[in-house]
Amino acid sequence: MTHIRKTIGCLSLLLAAMPAMAQQEGDNQLDVSLQMLGHGEMRLGGLEASDPANEETKSKENAYFLMERTRLTLNYKRTGLETKVTAQHNGVWGQSGKGNFNLNEAWAKLSMKNGLFAQIGRQALAYDDERIIGTNDWAMASLTHDVFRFGYEGHGHKAHAILAFNQNVENTYGGTYYTNGGQAYKTMHTLWYHYDLPKMPLGASLLFMNIGMQAGEKDGEGDKAPRTEYQQLLGAYVCYAPKDLKVEASYYHQMGKNEDGIKIDAWMASLYARKQLNRQLAVVTGYDYLSGDKYFAVPAQGMIGYTQHKVIKGFNPVYGSHHRFYGLMDYFYVQTYFDGFTPGLQQVYVGAEYKPIDRLTLRTKYHYMAIATKLEDTDMTLGHDIDIEAAYQIMDDVKLSAGFSYMTGTETMEKLKRADHNESLRWGWFSLIISPRIFSTKW
Repeated sequence: MTHIRKTIGCLSLLLAAMPAMAQQEGDNQLDVSLQMLGHGEMRLGGLEASDPANEETKSKENAYFLMERTRLTLNYKRTGLETKVTAQHNGVWGQSGKGNFNLNEAWAKLSMKNGLFAQIGRQALAYDDERIIGTNDWAMASLTHDVFRFGYEGHGHKAHAILAFNQNVENTYGGTYYTNGGQAYKTMHTLWYHYDLPKMPLGASLLFMNIGMQAGEKDGEGDKAPRTEYQQLLGAYVCYAPKDLKVEASYYHQMGKNEDGIKIDAWMASLYARKQLNRQLAVVTGYDYLSGDKYFAVPAQGMIGYTQHKVIKGFNPVYGSHHRFYGLMDYFYVQTYFDGFTPGLQQVYVGAEYKPIDRLTLRTKYHYMAIATKLEDTDMTLGHDIDIEAAYQIMDDVKLSAGFSYMTGTETMEKLKRADHNESLRWGWFSLIISPRIFSTKW
């Protein structure tokens, strides 16, 4: 109840501070848009770690399937008010149960001329380079959050506060126990501040998150009594982007406790650079370091055969667009290491982007992968990954993309991911995105 009172209190204060704005004639706008995404994949490897005992994942035959995502969006705007509702269906062709239908977004936003705003409902959140909070739009369902967001934007400053409190049902009794819900957390409090320097292509952000995870058992007692364990994330992001160069750097630190009450002390750092050499060719390079554990995370009550350690060192990039950063095969931070063990990740990558003709873009990138923790009798190198992509803009609202990834692993990869290092891992895909605006009117 404390979280609910705080949320209602913040909303009331903000709305009270907003003077009424008169609606003007001809001020209304309604847009209806459609997105149809067709996606096909060929896989050999890449998912063995998710269930080593499953005979299907051990098969050496290529796997093929087709997927679809359809979104219908209604967006209404007038001075001081904007609303958006997006209905979404996604699934695999031939899937039992006809796939999944839900509301991807449903929110209302109040805005003032002085820069204040308040937005409430199911929203897609994207901050900075989306490493920590992003839409993860590559995934068919993508990421949205049920939150109340408010803040200020103006004169180079942006300040946002985000509050969330999630429950499974409308409880009459039973407390606030939350598990297996539509969100990955029970509560979330986030502060984000960004400043763009005047007359300089330099911007910087600060981010703080306080994430509450459900712990204990619903009817448990003592150490197993239901409770909320909180973990914090604090960090900064900097972007410098003069004419033909873009450099991004970030650092984030995690602390607090996980659901088992084990302390967290983890961190990550990243550096990215992109140089536009000429009108057609650009090159990119970067380095990421995400800290890792030396042992499995063992709760206070212990686990037979495992070494007890008191602090979790493995960094978790929580709700980011992971597909963008750690190789297109999503072998890291989309999938876990074997049995949830997290020895961290280091990666060095180089790549290029080439536009031979208008509307056609070609990309390639090489990743060197290694764990971040020195383990006994284990080499740190995980493997090498090469990603190739092509995207062609058929027309303004129709885009065709395709790609191929090839990964070779080491004995360390086999040990930690349960993937045969003597087998090359291959993944091919294509996507056709059709996204017309089918209706627009003003009155």
